[in-house]
Amino acid sequence: MPINIPGLLAPFQLLIHPRLVLPGLSVKDIRQIDFAALKRAGYRGAVFDKDNCLTIPYEDKLIPELQEAWDECRETFGKGNVLIVSNSAGTYLDAGGIQSESVTHHLQVPVLLHTSFKPAYSCISAIRTYFSSLHKPIRDDELIIVGDRIFTDVILANRIRLQHRKERTGFLGSVFSCAYEKEGTVSTEKESLLKAEGASKVIRLDRAGGPLAIWTTGVWKREAMAMRWMEKGIVNAVEKWSKPPGGEPLDTSRFVKRVLKEEPVKKPNVVEVLLARLRKG
Repeated sequence: MPINIPGLLAPFQLLIHPRLVLPGLSVKDIRQIDFAALKRAGYRGAVFDKDNCLTIPYEDKLIPELQEAWDECRETFGKGNVLIVSNSAGTYLDAGGIQSESVTHHLQVPVLLHTSFKPAYSCISAIRTYFSSLHKPIRDDELIIVGDRIFTDVILANRIRLQHRKERTGFLGSVFSCAYEKEGTVSTEKESLLKAEGASKVIRLDRAGGPLAIWTTGVWKREAMAMRWMEKGIVNAVEKWSKPPGGEPLDTSRFVKRVLKEEPVKKPNVVEVLLARLRKG
């Protein structure tokens, strides 16, 4: 596979915006995502990575264990509102669009056709164009972006958030927004939203500024493990040493399903087997 230049260059942007690597939510896989809760919070569309998120790498069929969650997702958001954005299917590597057609057939959702790998800004533009062209257009802050890689999927979502903020405040506003002070304390994004949106503030707080980045940490097939280890280390370091630009982090825990762990079946030991036989005898 060709070198992903946008992905390799992404770490340099962290020198200015280190929090681009931080997901809004981390789950093992999509079975832990509460899609109904996301819909109630105002999210209307979803972008998914393919390999190691929905399918085994280089395969087009959905991982069987994810079928129920995938059906729930498609039913919740509706036809056309769920999109696959892959760095294989739908790119220039996909000659004649054969793989994208196969993925669409197996996953029953469209695949974005784009010329640059994630997290390139041209890929972001293609995503925005798709969702804005729908019968009922979906805004940036009404999207979730789900994937298993930090330097592609999570940075992609957070770059959209950054763009959204710049478009809303202007370039200088985005640069100096963290330095704006009110009565000796940093004015938080939460305070601004409370003033600007009144009664709708409860829903809008979770969606402020752009898409929700959801990081799936489980690996269905071992792939690029050294890179994954490095990405996880960077996330941990940024979480430890970097502070939010204003206010406390948004609480996204209510978007996670509580998965009940099945108790393993206890096998009887040799003594218990002998005692059981003596009782029967």
